[in-house]
This record gives sequence, structure tokens and C-alpha cells, in this order.
Amino acid sequence: MGLATRSRTRLVLALLAAALLAVLFDAAALWRAAQTNARIEKADSAADQPGEPPELRFARAHAQAQDAAASSARDAALNRYRALQGDPRLGAAARYNSANLLVRQAIEVRASAQPGQAIALLELAKEYYRDVLRDDPTNWDARYNLERAQRLLPDPDDDDAGPVTQERNRERAVTTMRGYSPGLP
Repeated sequence: MGLATRSRTRLVLALLAAALLAVLFDAAALWRAAQTNARIEKADSAADQPGEPPELRFARAHAQAQDAAASSARDAALNRYRALQGDPRLGAAARYNSANLLVRQAIEVRASAQPGQAIALLELAKEYYRDVLRDDPTNWDARYNLERAQRLLPDPDDDDAGPVTQERNRERAVTTMRGYSPGLP
């Protein structure tokens, strides 16, 4: 009977040690998350360090994007978002925010002396929106913003693109002929 009691005691102690280890692991993860949240709240514009959580880098990019007064801050935010686009959790949000920044910048450029420079910005923004929609077709915010970007710079029609083929001319020939009546009743 003493052997069974000892094995039960060992089993209970092993389970308690595993539970204590799990609690310590969770406490360490909670402490790291609290430290990251405190750094996010500061939203400093310090340079990104290797090994930093992507959430912190995303928060820094967002804080820089909110600084609409300086175009250098916008460019830095775009660079930070671009670095996060490959992240599995934040990649879609980084592409979406990049596209929003590009559309805002294109609107400002269109109002300037050289509005043609906005074309490249809008095309890139539309591509980012399409990337977001490829990953998540139910993202209505990206769908709406893509529609707004399309209104600013519509895509060229596929019918008008390319050389005119002989078949298209044949179809149009009947509709472009002068009216001719052979004198039938």
C-alpha cells in the first residue's frame, strides 16, 4: 500500500510542478505584453530594433502616419508599414494603412501644381487594396476605399485597350453604314 501512495504523491507533485511552470510561463508572457503595451502608449518614434514585437512597430508606423504635417513622417510610416506587410497577423492591416496613406498623399498631390504625379500613388494604393481583398474578400473597408480610389483614377476599360481587330471592325460595319433602302414595301 505504501508503494501506491508514493506513486500517487509523485504524480500529484509532477502535476503541481507542471501547473506551476505553466503559470510562470503565462506570467512572463503577460509581463512582456504589458511592457509592449506601455511602449505602444508612448508611441515614440525611435528606430525599430531587431526582435521588437511587430505590434510595437505597427503602432510606431501608425503614430507617424497621424502626423500629417510632415511628408517625411508619412514616408517613414510607409516604410515601416512596408516592412510589416509580410507579417501573417499584421500584413493585411499594414497594406490597408499604406494604401490609405497613399490615397491621402495622392489627393494632396492632385491639388498641387503637378497633378499627374498622383497617378502612380493611386495605382499603388489600388494594388494594396486589391491585395487586402485577395486575402479577405469580406473586408468592406478595403472594398469601399478601393471604390473611392477607382473614382479618383478609373482603370482603363478593357474594351478600349489593345489594337482593333478585324472581328470588331466587322461587327461595327453594319452599324456604321449609311442607311440604304432598296425600295421594298
